[in-house]
Amino acid sequence: MKLRRASGLTFGFANQALFLVTVWYLFWFLRDGSIQSSHGNWILVDTVLALVFAFAHSLMLAPKTRRVLSKWIPSAFYDSVFCVVTCVSLLVMFVGWRTSETTLWQATGQTAAFVRTAFYISWGALIYSLSLTGLGYQTGWTPFYHWLRQQPSPRREFKPRGAYKLFRHPVYLSFLGLVWFTPTMTLDHAVLTAIWTAYIFYGSFLKDRRLEFYIGEPYKYYQARVPGYPLFFWGPLGRRGAKSAEIIPEEPSSLPAAEPQREAA
Repeated sequence: MKLRRASGLTFGFANQALFLVTVWYLFWFLRDGSIQSSHGNWILVDTVLALVFAFAHSLMLAPKTRRVLSKWIPSAFYDSVFCVVTCVSLLVMFVGWRTSETTLWQATGQTAAFVRTAFYISWGALIYSLSLTGLGYQTGWTPFYHWLRQQPSPRREFKPRGAYKLFRHPVYLSFLGLVWFTPTMTLDHAVLTAIWTAYIFYGSFLKDRRLEFYIGEPYKYYQARVPGYPLFFWGPLGRRGAKSAEIIPEEPSSLPAAEPQREAA
């Protein structure tokens, strides 16, 4: 029993350290580009690395994956395992990424300052958006902390607030800013931007599907009132079922979500 608890403590705290290291490298990677100077066969290598992250992230979020892995992973550590998989896939990408010698644009002067400022604002918006849904769930800290105190993890409620009252995916929108706002757009960064932009929009659709599955009718009512993104008026990322929302007198925002403990970004 002591060995099991010691293993849990080590894994939980190591995961938090890994998360901080990954965020540090992610910041500089997106701001200044690859830490590697290799150029050979970059398009194949970089495309595979970008897709590996997207695939690993989506696979761990899938309800079926959670059901299967939960047979072996305690619920208090599933979000930590998700965080580890995400971090490792990103770190592998940082180490393996290769650069292109082709530059599509190079901003200077006030334009470069504006783009840099927008990049930093996007980071602030990302942290703000994650805090609205519970940053501790995103990193696995909250369920691990309650396990540490030998308490059950608190049940989360689906209750949109802040930016989530304006659109459904502020986290993903913030991340778009991180990949687009760069004063130097090299061809390899353009490939990353294209792949991750497509993944972000597809991931937004998948997230809506997941939350419909986990939360049910309250999330469907929410989709009927709130678009996925600003200026998206129709389609899967617009307001869905808006006509049915007109006859609903009050949004049932205080109903709890059964699963998962973390609303995935």
